[in-house]
Amino acid sequence: MPLTGISRRTVLAAGAATAATTALAAAPSAHAAAPTLPPGTSKDKVLVVGMDGLRHDRIDAAAAPHLKSMMANGTYGRSLLYTGPMAATSSGPGWSTISTGVWPDKHGVKDNTFAGKNYGTYPGFLARLAQVRPALSTYAAVDWKPLDTQGTVTPGADAKLVLDGDRDGYVAHDATITAETEAILRHQNPDVLFVYLGNTDVVAHAGGTGQKYLDAIAVQDAQLGRLLAAIKARPTYAGERWTVIVATDHGHVDAGGHGGTSIEERRTFVLATGPGIAAGARPLDTRLVDVAATVFHQLGITPDPAWGLDGRPIQQRSTDPFDTLQSKLAQRVDETGIPAGLLGFTHTPPAGWSVINNAMGTGGVTEWRGWAFATDEFWSRTQPGQHRELNVRARGVFAVADSDEWADTSFSGTYDSTLVTPAYDVTGASRVTLGFTTLYRQEGSQTAQVLASFNGGAPTVVKSYTSDVVSQPQALTVTVPPGASSVGFRFRYTGSNNWYWTIDDVRITTG
Repeated sequence: MPLTGISRRTVLAAGAATAATTALAAAPSAHAAAPTLPPGTSKDKVLVVGMDGLRHDRIDAAAAPHLKSMMANGTYGRSLLYTGPMAATSSGPGWSTISTGVWPDKHGVKDNTFAGKNYGTYPGFLARLAQVRPALSTYAAVDWKPLDTQGTVTPGADAKLVLDGDRDGYVAHDATITAETEAILRHQNPDVLFVYLGNTDVVAHAGGTGQKYLDAIAVQDAQLGRLLAAIKARPTYAGERWTVIVATDHGHVDAGGHGGTSIEERRTFVLATGPGIAAGARPLDTRLVDVAATVFHQLGITPDPAWGLDGRPIQQRSTDPFDTLQSKLAQRVDETGIPAGLLGFTHTPPAGWSVINNAMGTGGVTEWRGWAFATDEFWSRTQPGQHRELNVRARGVFAVADSDEWADTSFSGTYDSTLVTPAYDVTGASRVTLGFTTLYRQEGSQTAQVLASFNGGAPTVVKSYTSDVVSQPQALTVTVPPGASSVGFRFRYTGSNNWYWTIDDVRITTG
């Protein structure tokens, strides 16, 4: 696919063999004729709308009928961002995560300097589509220029609109982007579009998340409505399969601003409607990396494992055993920093699992007395700034052993707790591999061991953790002894006011 250059307030379009350039009128709100895209080739089509700094907990209070209709008729997954040292809760990392479908430890963007960006290995989804499905007709419209100049979103697009996003211009720029995209949707045949609306972020920075912010949400909702109406007005709409995705890059503190570790700054969401996407779903296991994976899935593209995507389609639910515990989640007991009514922890293990606490010390914080099962928001609220926010590859409910939080009230003895899996059939296998995702933080004399037990025999250590592991997938392969028919695994953690260990997405394979 040809790529285009850009200048101030300029629409650039590249057709199959020629490029046309049309300058916008001097008034920022005016717009020129929409650029000419190459004709689309797919009945499956996707519109991604990025709304910068849109705190999802403020949508309910806003006049936002189109967003609320999408919530009722689609899948609405809310989640929390990472914080430093992985990355700041800033736009550079956020939009990079949305576009590439991988976390900052892969795409390399930690802040708005874009230093360390790794888009060559992890390109945005438009660039990836240009590689694997070049016949698609693609378009991008942005008014935060780094999304273009840094190569975050626009590379790979057949045509793009890039506006200078000074603070005074976002209202007009969002209007221009909406009008140009509306014209393209009504009168041309695009396949995939990315549209960025930035005024919510500007308003929050200027005055917080009060009434003016709600008003800005209402304006952007109306702009979204115009795009949705343009799709339905297409003469070929009845024969097309449209997916619409709305997402944001970060939240804001109430007074305005982001980049830190608060829950309000970390709030993100992915909202989608389209073929195969459940209506009214509110999954716990959605993450911001899921946008790109959903685009590929809705276009019928199976990602190559070599792409290293961290995301998955928004309609794909977790098969992790811990996520079966959602209905058992309870509110806080001793944790005063967690809002009352937030359901987020249980000591009840999944069916077939167990927790051994016969060597566990007494007292301590109830929620973390031995292995517990918790959600990201519940656990990371216990104490911000201690890297719990880096548990990004866990989804939904995960297992956590946290001697640091357990020791925050009177206790005696040592934290010593073991999480035990069911027995798995290994009859006839020569090897068994235990896969899981983990976040581990090492301190002092604490220990973290994975043990295996064949046919109910004495457990033996197969892995010991002695240094930090920051939310990474693990694969531990163990030789199956001759004649063994079953294996069970154990996760034993000991400590005394040290750090923590999380386990999620446990999988067993044999070979």
